[in-house]
Amino acid sequence: MASPKGIHDEATEDSDLTFSAADVDKELHPGESQNFEVDPISSEVATSSSSEIKKEQAELEQKKKERRKKEALRTLKTTILVSAAIVAVAGVVCAVTKKLREK
Repeated sequence: MASPKGIHDEATEDSDLTFSAADVDKELHPGESQNFEVDPISSEVATSSSSEIKKEQAELEQKKKERRKKEALRTLKTTILVSAAIVAVAGVVCAVTKKLREK
């Protein structure tokens, strides 16, 4: 189907939208290309964000370690207090039974 002569000719002559020439081998065989283009801004952002992520992870690990230490100390304190209470109650029970036997 042919386009009308006037429309097609005007569009190609006055148009700024022209396609650049494509590298056919590069487009058809992308795995064979040995030249890799690296966007310096993107790689800089990626490395800076990964270092920030590593810092955040290190901070989280530090906080977890501190929390574990605090939890361990809290558990130890609770255990000691409960044990002391049990010993005190056992002592009171022994003292009361001894007094009752003397009477």
